[in-house]
Amino acid sequence: MVLTAALSAMLVGGNCSKGGGDSDCAGDCDPSALFLSAIEVEQIAARAIAEADANNVEATIAIVDRVGNVLTVVRTNDTPPTFKIDGGRDVMTGLDGLTFPPSPIATQITSFAAISKAGTGAYLSSQGNAFSTRTASQIIQENFNPGEDFRGGGPLFGVQFSQLPCGDFVRNMGTDAARGPKRLPLGFSADPGGLPLYKGGVPVGGIGVESNGIYSADLVITDVDTNVEERIATAGTLGTTTSFAAPSNRRAERISVDGRTFRFADDEDVRSTVAEAEALIPLGGALVRTVGGFFDKNDGDFQVGQALLSPASGIEHDDASFTDASLNPIPVEFYSDGAGGNVFAPSDSSVPLPSGGGLTSTEVMSLLQEALRIATRARGQIRKPEGSSARVNFSVVDTAGTLLGFIRSLDAPIFGADVSLQKARTAVFFSRTDAASNLENADDPDFANLVLPGAFLPASAYLAAAQGFFDNVAPGDVLTDGTAFSDRAGGNLSRPFFPDGINGRANGPLSRPFDEWSPFSTGLQLDVSADGIFRALTAMDPLIPNQCTPGPELNGIKNGFQIFPGSVPIYRDTQLIGGIGISGDGVDQDDMIAFLGVHNTAGINNAPPDMRADNITAQGVHLRFVSCPPKPFLDSNEQNVCEGK
Repeated sequence: MVLTAALSAMLVGGNCSKGGGDSDCAGDCDPSALFLSAIEVEQIAARAIAEADANNVEATIAIVDRVGNVLTVVRTNDTPPTFKIDGGRDVMTGLDGLTFPPSPIATQITSFAAISKAGTGAYLSSQGNAFSTRTASQIIQENFNPGEDFRGGGPLFGVQFSQLPCGDFVRNMGTDAARGPKRLPLGFSADPGGLPLYKGGVPVGGIGVESNGIYSADLVITDVDTNVEERIATAGTLGTTTSFAAPSNRRAERISVDGRTFRFADDEDVRSTVAEAEALIPLGGALVRTVGGFFDKNDGDFQVGQALLSPASGIEHDDASFTDASLNPIPVEFYSDGAGGNVFAPSDSSVPLPSGGGLTSTEVMSLLQEALRIATRARGQIRKPEGSSARVNFSVVDTAGTLLGFIRSLDAPIFGADVSLQKARTAVFFSRTDAASNLENADDPDFANLVLPGAFLPASAYLAAAQGFFDNVAPGDVLTDGTAFSDRAGGNLSRPFFPDGINGRANGPLSRPFDEWSPFSTGLQLDVSADGIFRALTAMDPLIPNQCTPGPELNGIKNGFQIFPGSVPIYRDTQLIGGIGISGDGVDQDDMIAFLGVHNTAGINNAPPDMRADNITAQGVHLRFVSCPPKPFLDSNEQNVCEGK
């Protein structure tokens, strides 16, 4: 790939490794020539199989590239496994407790789990941070850190229900060929055993291992677990002739949020040797030839990974359309059609509206520009080295949830693409005056309840709970009066304790009560998507149904709700005309970039203060609208940058 001048000026050579396991990469290393070769995939798989053998366990191992293409799935034994989703809280709602006895279906679901773990390791990491599925587990639970009562929920609370197999935004194996990012069969994984793979300080993929038959999360992080799945994945990252391990100075334990350090891996006690792995090559009998809808080996024993920013990856760069305050080019990434075309170039609203109409393509472009300028100035929260700018994904939608424009900062984490769209759509949905009627009339999760009887509630049940929840909003006005909801405000209502983090309090109305809650049973977020998830998995074809929410009432959120911060609705005066979602580099930064991006764009505005959800109280507590970080910018000492806007 030939890089143009502005991008070349920002990106240095493909290998920015310092040696000694460290990396100098901070989003400025060129990824376009770094990928996993077929030989390297086989070496990674062989080392993982050797480790499974050394521990005398059966394992299913998946390897994916940077954009989620499955490069191989290997299984060490033909005996059908048992598979169970178990959040560890004795909950029997949502997906918790779903069990598959030994059968071909259990074998397939086990492969799904390994793929989701591998994809999570790849999607959650960047040149500035190396995160794992154990990291994911830490940031999705009811308290952060898990087990610390009276702490707010994890900063990415709810992210596990993204990258869903029924979504309309993340790509599928069939029509999109090698272009990504791909859907993950079980969504974003929080089960330890998924790690990123690196070359030269640049993430090039992920490895995921499912061995114990229990798909779970780590509820207790005050100890150090013995975890064979993590041990096998760690062995895979070591390869046979080359290490693909995450740079030590980018691993999760080097990064902290709110005074808490992230976890990367508990069990790295590798017991196998390179010689034992090399003796297994060539791998033959362990190969899985197909995993319905997600992998179909059609070109040799092992697939070649795609390099990020290569046309075939489905993510390319634009180094001319966006500029900073001094009109210097800011290169960005976009979803491509494989031939350099921007699939989500700014477009006009699909919905005609009164009072000046919907968003225009010019306004969408201006909004993306302003939000990008804020992000470029903002201090990244979850990146090394310190002083890096935020790297995020940007989605703008109209009032029907149609995506009008999407871009990515260079090296933004890939998971945030789907999440940014979920956030934008969720903010719009709850800000509409017909949100209540849409929830009331949404189709019930009938198909999911056939699989798990009584495990899922209709959307109308959550609406009814909300209608009796607020101090200063009449039941008939709830989600009908045009109150502007950000994802932070809606997330306040989606926690198992209200207020968030106050253990022992009753749940918010959009959440399950705590005795029915787990990371696999969140409430409205999961229940409205349950039919789509099950239909996609049981059809073993992610092309069906291409929508995670039931019926026309919920068409505007086809890839599912999201319930952690980073979005605001967009207005023209007092008319709702769309929404923006930001995801990638700290939720307070996401809030700020969305809020100030709208504020700085001519012709549009944030919701007037008297329309915002922070005017609403429940149990004497105000909801939150946005939360902007103190002293957020790299180029100034400004404080309270969102105040009064």
